[in-house]
Amino acid sequence: MLLALDVGNTNVTIGIFRDGKLADHRRLRTVREQTSDEWGILLMNLLQFASLDPAELDGIIISSVVPPLNNALSEMSQRYFKLDPKFVTAQTDTGLKILYENPSEVGADRIVNSVAALAKYGGPCVIVDLGTAITFDAVSRNCEYLGGIIAAGIGISADALFSRTARLPLVDFRKPASIIGTNTVASIQSGLYYGAIGAIDGMIERLIEELGPDTRAIATGGHANLIAGESRFIRHVDEDLTLDGLRLIWDRIR
Repeated sequence: MLLALDVGNTNVTIGIFRDGKLADHRRLRTVREQTSDEWGILLMNLLQFASLDPAELDGIIISSVVPPLNNALSEMSQRYFKLDPKFVTAQTDTGLKILYENPSEVGADRIVNSVAALAKYGGPCVIVDLGTAITFDAVSRNCEYLGGIIAAGIGISADALFSRTARLPLVDFRKPASIIGTNTVASIQSGLYYGAIGAIDGMIERLIEELGPDTRAIATGGHANLIAGESRFIRHVDEDLTLDGLRLIWDRIR
């Protein structure tokens, strides 16, 4: 049984694989001050809640973009599960050739997503991850990570409107009833929603021009389903893309 952790800036996604299949997954808030004991107790309880025996775990693999948590997660793995965790980095044998000028700058989540997208959908492909930031990752048909784009996430844009203006409220991100808002909340929601779709489709269109017309676009992350419904280019939404990538990398390095 494999425990896979995707540690993001906002959330930690937890997946448990049994015999290569996702048996359970959960999403928690990222708490940077959480101790190794808090992590251990939390994960032990989650496994028991899912009727899974912690003693059956034979591997832990972690994708983390929050370095302050890495030591706590490593100590937790060793103390509570008697396992040395594997942290994915640019130096990990993933089968992906990273063409970034400095490969160590590529976030572990972007590497993991690229491995999964290539295995599940083929290349060339573009992965759009709608998290705290919106990232676009370009992968060639020859298993090359070509690079990508980083843009402000939708939540960041909503927070900025609220914090930098005197009278605009903080609103939930959702699809508005009409593109033309008839009140302030609806107007902001329309700007966030259709603005995000326009920006994302514009980026993907330029990437397709670069990579070729057979390029596939895959979306993942918290807002993927909302965006994909109106996108001209996104044909696949895969909420488990990162967890699947962690499993594929574990199978390879094991």
